[in-house]
Amino acid sequence: MGDFTHFDLQGNAVMADVSGKSVTDGEAVACGRILMSQECFHLVKGGGMKKGDVLGVARVAGIMGAKKASELIPLCQITGLTGAEIEFELRPEICAIEARCTARTEGRTGGEMEALTGVNIALLTIYDMCKAVDKGMFIESIHLVHKSGAKSGTWTDGEEAAPGSLKLWGEKREQACRNKKSDPGDVSLWDMNK
Repeated sequence: MGDFTHFDLQGNAVMADVSGKSVTDGEAVACGRILMSQECFHLVKGGGMKKGDVLGVARVAGIMGAKKASELIPLCQITGLTGAEIEFELRPEICAIEARCTARTEGRTGGEMEALTGVNIALLTIYDMCKAVDKGMFIESIHLVHKSGAKSGTWTDGEEAAPGSLKLWGEKREQACRNKKSDPGDVSLWDMNK
């Protein structure tokens, strides 16, 4: 485990100096998901939300978020972001929308923060566009799945395509729904942890 790079010898916050690092091509992938009521899920899926195309707007918002990571996170380096993509997967069995952000960079640091910011903003946009129907939506399991490039090289989470944490929460949620015999959007964390 490396040392923290955002503190000086006195413990003050500083932006890490990356001038000595080599420029590399990098890629980072982050995912997360939002769980919602059955009614809300079907409105999003069917394009019936009053605010418009939820996933289309969330896709653009996620890309914009990836571009703004260094403006939102105080000590985040400005990267040479060369591309960003947002993908969604609808999970009707648990009334969830999974989001995945891929950020590609050319620079001295990887694109982890860009990918993580992109997926967060995409999910927050879904919440914003759907909150009139369901204020109890739940955003969870946001995490880095893969990164390559920069000084630290390549790192991959255990299951790139289907991260274990997403799968675990989905299984707990599905079990809690069966126990409660209810709409997946009505199941809380309290129900899952019983």
